[in-house]
Amino acid sequence: QVQLVESGGGLVQAGGSLRLSCAASGSIFSINLMGWYRQAPGKQRELVATITTGATTNYADSLKGRFTISRDNARNTVYLQMNSLKPEDTAVYYCNAEVRTTPYRPHLDYWGQGTQVTVSS
Repeated sequence: QVQLVESGGGLVQAGGSLRLSCAASGSIFSINLMGWYRQAPGKQRELVATITTGATTNYADSLKGRFTISRDNARNTVYLQMNSLKPEDTAVYYCNAEVRTTPYRPHLDYWGQGTQVTVSS
């Protein structure tokens, strides 16, 4: 069993910053890709950013320069630093990780429960 627990969401004014954290725990042998996705009301879930074990990052084009993803492999934790936040960044932010629970199984996708980020104008 693997759990992803997000924290750090909340209410912030436009132009402000928030830092999200997501810690993976449980029966973890290894973690491959980790990432953040978001879903705004009435919209589909979309990619925010991903990061490999070797710290190679990928961002949604619209978020480059404002958001920064990082990870601590020793702590199985991924972070999302969000700066210059805009009202359109309001969404539920979900953590994702590709986790292998034993050496004999493939990596499977796991998701956190989501954390609400609300940006007021």
